[in-house]
Amino acid sequence: MANRDLILRQNRSVAIGQAQSLMLGHDHNLGLRQNHDLELGRGHSMDLGQAHHDHELGLGYPHDHELGLGHSQDHVGEGDHGYGHEADIKVDQKPEHGDHDLVLSSQNHDLALSDNHQLVVGDNHELDDNMELAAVDQSQELDITEDMDSQLVVSTPVLQARALSAESSYQFLVGQEFPDVKSCRRALRDMAIAQHFEMQTIKSDKTRFTAKCATEGCPWRVHAAKLPGVPNFTIRTIHESHTCGGINHLGHQQASVQWVASSVEQRLRENPNCKPKEILEEIHRVHGITLSYKQAWRGKERIMAAMRGSFEEGYRLLPQYCEQVKRTNPGSIASVYGNPADDCFQRLFISFQASIYGFLNACRPLLGLDRTYLKSKYLGTLLLATGFDGDGALFPLAFGVVDEENDENWMWFLCELHNLLETNTENMPRLTILSDRQKGIVEGVEQNFPTAFHGFCMHHLSESFRKEFNNTMLVNLLWEAAQALTVIEFEGKILEIEEISQDAAYWIRRIPPRLWATAYFEGQRFGHLTANIVESLNSWIAEASGLPIIQMMECIRRQLMTWFNERRETSMQWTSILVPSAERRVAEALEQARTYQVLRANEAEFEVISHEGNNIVDIRNRCCLCRGWQLYGLPCAHTVAALLSCRQNVHRFTESCFTVATYRKTYSQTIHPIPDKSLWRELSDEDQTVNKAALEVVINPPKSLRLPGRPRKRRVRAEDRGRAKRVVHCSRCNQTGHFRTTCAAPI
Repeated sequence: MANRDLILRQNRSVAIGQAQSLMLGHDHNLGLRQNHDLELGRGHSMDLGQAHHDHELGLGYPHDHELGLGHSQDHVGEGDHGYGHEADIKVDQKPEHGDHDLVLSSQNHDLALSDNHQLVVGDNHELDDNMELAAVDQSQELDITEDMDSQLVVSTPVLQARALSAESSYQFLVGQEFPDVKSCRRALRDMAIAQHFEMQTIKSDKTRFTAKCATEGCPWRVHAAKLPGVPNFTIRTIHESHTCGGINHLGHQQASVQWVASSVEQRLRENPNCKPKEILEEIHRVHGITLSYKQAWRGKERIMAAMRGSFEEGYRLLPQYCEQVKRTNPGSIASVYGNPADDCFQRLFISFQASIYGFLNACRPLLGLDRTYLKSKYLGTLLLATGFDGDGALFPLAFGVVDEENDENWMWFLCELHNLLETNTENMPRLTILSDRQKGIVEGVEQNFPTAFHGFCMHHLSESFRKEFNNTMLVNLLWEAAQALTVIEFEGKILEIEEISQDAAYWIRRIPPRLWATAYFEGQRFGHLTANIVESLNSWIAEASGLPIIQMMECIRRQLMTWFNERRETSMQWTSILVPSAERRVAEALEQARTYQVLRANEAEFEVISHEGNNIVDIRNRCCLCRGWQLYGLPCAHTVAALLSCRQNVHRFTESCFTVATYRKTYSQTIHPIPDKSLWRELSDEDQTVNKAALEVVINPPKSLRLPGRPRKRRVRAEDRGRAKRVVHCSRCNQTGHFRTTCAAPI
């Protein structure tokens, strides 16, 4: 900006940040104007060395006495020029007595005026071409000593560097050329933003461009025209002077969405997770203008669309993507379905061969169902079916994307899941499925997995219970009842709930305990009471849910590919028989079993006596009266005591999924990368196994569309809380609860 001054006022400091140096580049001198006395008050002058009679620094009125630091209107000499762009150092009037020399000191490095009146800086300290001095710390005062023979000392141990607008790069001359009219308009727009004035376009076509300052009465004007025979544009006339003083508001007319996009493009390429709020802060810090959130959001969307492709293109390329999944990962399942009426997207199902093999041959026979709502432009819902490996970690099996969550789509997803598993069902035991209580899931499990044990996820159940009763003690008792291993313990917890609230006990008893309580559950959940998969995968699922559909599926595939490789390499370093979590559990059981007394009835049946009571263990049928062995798949402390008494190897009586050998089989297959979309058509033409008819399917985006920005929430005002609702009355049937227009009573 023009006439940027560093003013050293009373009780203010000159600072360049903390632990930063004042630097002057080559050929940057501190110019001292001629024929001005350095005044300290009235009638007092300051000696500045040998030539003080010719070059004197004024401390009087700023407009008459300036210490030039840049390309200002007055220059010190032909070869000496100041720093920055029309930036001056000024010292306000401060009455002092006597003659004082001016010395700038900063800890171990002095800034002094030499005999030829240049600013001398200590070792290796230079002032960069794009920096200026700024007084930023009011706690650091400008201290001028009172002694008659002392020097004028500026006690400024802290200096801050601040970037300036590179105005010199926006100086246009008559005859300057540009490749085309767009480049010309873009350069003039950037100049207007940098110099803080708004520009009004008078004429813009293929051969001419004319613009003027938007402020009424300001003479600034520019005219550019096309050169004959070439697409280049050149500036014909330009009036460089402004009389308007620039804009006096925070926004800027030329700061369009495209300008925002080009301004933050590099940052978004380095950090795609940069939020619109951070973009607004950076634009305000660098350019000094304030924009709306929607403008920053649209600018980011424009750059992200250029980087990763548009949302519409993602749906259009889905058939090709599915073919590439099956081509690069043979044995995988990938299919997309559109609405027959308008070809709008409806469903997508993907399951990688490595996941299918690992689940069927090595994972626990346990499957969790969950969903998460997508945050992309066209909304939708992501359905997940996830298993659990031998070490208890999530093992994603299949993914489904649907236009909306409803009973019909859940039925379709479970049907696809059944088709995936039915060819190998003879190799695996009965499944246990965990989900919430949604009607579509319950009916889908009953129809597609009639022999599976279906349990409700305790997370969803407890959340529904909390919303109904809002009592932390009742919620804790509900969890304790769900975790109880015996029926007696379970009924005891229900009685405690009934003593607090009979309504809560009635709410719980309406849900069959065989669907959620461990004591009644017939399947084997291995201690898993919840299927809240999304919460566990939230660190990367939440990030992927806002991407275009192909980018989202690629983010999921890359995460799975990384997991498979990392867990495969980690398991190769294990030297134990069981996976680490199972080894710890067995070690704890061994420690407890040393205090138990064992009585043997025959070669398979034992009675184990402990301070907790007596338990019966049958190692032939692999069961214990405490039910810990059956529920968790690992020998409990009673079982370990019985096995030790008959010199049996404890590790032989664990489920095979807990062994390291089985765990390595879980991740033995590889999820292979998928090439860039620019190569899909070429690779599909070369591969004879690719279904060419599937590539011709047209998939349009779904009809649901999310509005930009954060959705509004319907808030309840404080004065409305607890207020009784108005009772409506029907004038047709004389009943309450509805109006005449919605009355369903027969005529």
